[in-house]
Amino acid sequence: MLIKTDTGAGYPVAVVRSQTPVITDVQSALDVMMTAKYESGTDRIAIQKEALAEEFFTLSSGLAGEILQKFTNYGVRCAIFGDFSRYTSKPLRDFIRESNRGKTVFFADSEEAAADWLAKN
Repeated sequence: MLIKTDTGAGYPVAVVRSQTPVITDVQSALDVMMTAKYESGTDRIAIQKEALAEEFFTLSSGLAGEILQKFTNYGVRCAIFGDFSRYTSKPLRDFIRESNRGKTVFFADSEEAAADWLAKN
């Protein structure tokens, strides 16, 4: 896992990159969240899709709801970036669309789009 700070859009954003899942349950999500907040000094975190367990994208598992609720409880805005086109589940598509209408969680197709959204919201 690599955490870098992006300040390109004027507000610091912690960017979490990993090619393997580092967020597999609520505790690991809290660990990543707190590490990113500590290392970057920000409450805005962009997470590469591959850093999340595949179970996160199966809404019936409840993992996405539990993890994103923790982000909300701790006042951390989160953007998840990557290619979501392979997910065809209507509930997941609806969840992504509804999340993107809010101000807490955003799904973006690129790291740049995620960092830009976080810097502006």
